[in-house]
Amino acid sequence: MTQPALLTVSDLRTYFYTGAGVARAVDGVSFTIGTGETLGIVGESGCGKSVTALSILRLVQQPGRIEPGSRIMFENQDLLQLDGAGIRRVRGNRIAMIFQEPMTALNPVFTVGDQIAEVARVHASASRRAAWDRAVEMLTMVGIPAPAERANQYPHQLSGGMRQRVLIAMALIMNPALVIADEPTTALDVTIQAQILELLADLQQRLGTSIAMITHDLGVIAEVASRVLVMYGGEVVEEARVETLFTEPHHPYTEGLLHAMPRVGRRQERLAVIPGSVPPPTAWPTGCRFRDRCAYAWDRCAREHPPLYQIGVGHVSRCHLADEPERRTARATAQVSPAAQAAVPGGGA
Repeated sequence: MTQPALLTVSDLRTYFYTGAGVARAVDGVSFTIGTGETLGIVGESGCGKSVTALSILRLVQQPGRIEPGSRIMFENQDLLQLDGAGIRRVRGNRIAMIFQEPMTALNPVFTVGDQIAEVARVHASASRRAAWDRAVEMLTMVGIPAPAERANQYPHQLSGGMRQRVLIAMALIMNPALVIADEPTTALDVTIQAQILELLADLQQRLGTSIAMITHDLGVIAEVASRVLVMYGGEVVEEARVETLFTEPHHPYTEGLLHAMPRVGRRQERLAVIPGSVPPPTAWPTGCRFRDRCAYAWDRCAREHPPLYQIGVGHVSRCHLADEPERRTARATAQVSPAAQAAVPGGGA
């Protein structure tokens, strides 16, 4: 019997009502995350990834609003129906978030030990001594040397990698069922990035935590995720198993992201780019939102907004090429870059 999803997001719409118009930042997004699963969420800046994460935790601020008809089911309860006290019991306890920039996520006037211990005091009603001991224990778990000493230090006294580990310790102190990691390695060098990803994978294996990994880096996705959600224009444009996405991408936007990956050992080769930029959410194009940047676009793309077509088992794509595949074969079919092939687990030499 199939285990029910831990998180089910259905038709999520988060709009911002601004003087420039209604910004439809997240516009009908649906997905699930299973128990113990890592879901990768990728796309350029402005595609709705972070707003989706903030919506799950109901951290969207005015003038933003989650629209009626949206549903976020987590552990058999609709998070959008909870009152303020109810969502606070979930936030930081059953669902935790690792933010992109630890220097802004951490409070500079409190020690890191106090900030981690505060989570235990709020959610577990732990005594000050017990919460502090738990904070030191978490710093040990995330691999920070001399944890008792580091707990008494302030964020500016730690390196970027250590600050990121502090955020991970803070997120995991209550053993949450789901961790949302929003670009957790963006500001780190590649060596520290690899250590953080290895740490997350190890902690997930030990604790059984589900992870939603939000990033623009497909190399990170290949390293940690089992399934991938590609977002563009506030929508899901493709979803597949990670192996399928890297070897058989369907949506032209996914192809473009894969082509843009750098190739190891090819220093003189210019990086491929996707022409243009993500349009503003106040003015999504009619029809397909990617059509102005797409090499395959034709008149139907301007007339009809594409649904999510079923491409294969667990593989969907929001592209009319699924309905008219001959238009793809009429062109020189773009080949997935060697870098993308090498990033597939087991696909590199």
